[in-house]
Amino acid sequence: MSQQRLPMRKVRDVLRLKAVGLGKRKIAASLGISATAVGGCLRRAREASIGWPLSEELTDEALDARLYPASVALAEVAARRPLPDWPTIHRELKRPGVTLQLLWGEHRAAHPDGYGYSRFCDLYRAWEQRLSPTMRQTHVAGEKLFVDYAGTTMQVIDGATGEVIEVQLFVAVLGASSYTYAEATWTQGLADWIGSPLPSGAI
Repeated sequence: MSQQRLPMRKVRDVLRLKAVGLGKRKIAASLGISATAVGGCLRRAREASIGWPLSEELTDEALDARLYPASVALAEVAARRPLPDWPTIHRELKRPGVTLQLLWGEHRAAHPDGYGYSRFCDLYRAWEQRLSPTMRQTHVAGEKLFVDYAGTTMQVIDGATGEVIEVQLFVAVLGASSYTYAEATWTQGLADWIGSPLPSGAI
């Protein structure tokens, strides 16, 4: 029986894909997680009588509490954990190359008894949602593909000359499954944009 704790965003995706008829292995492949984790998530959802679609009033924190009910002792321990400085973390995330995982690592280095990575992310997302109203969008499988260039560039080395060449990063993501394709291109020009192939079966 899996004890892997999925982020609430992944839990919502698992429930949504299960509702449209996908099996555990296909859900796992779509979301980049193990089939065992998918099975454990679905088992917890059945035990908590949770199905898709979820109520709009069911926040990530409430969903987490229903899927992973903590004992009183664990809740008391969690209450004593140092809460991260969310405004500072939010500002830091706007800097190039800064990720939640990097900031979580710094937090755990300063507070070894702090939150685990998945709980850290869940708490940050819950805090972030209170900043401004957001509209949840539901994407139909195969309906939308989002494409753009990432802000961060990469470098490749010419094997013949040893020259270091800066390249752009083209990214395409399917809205429903979050299936992602990435490719390095020489420029962001029209020829490279049109020439960027999409993965087989993406559309």
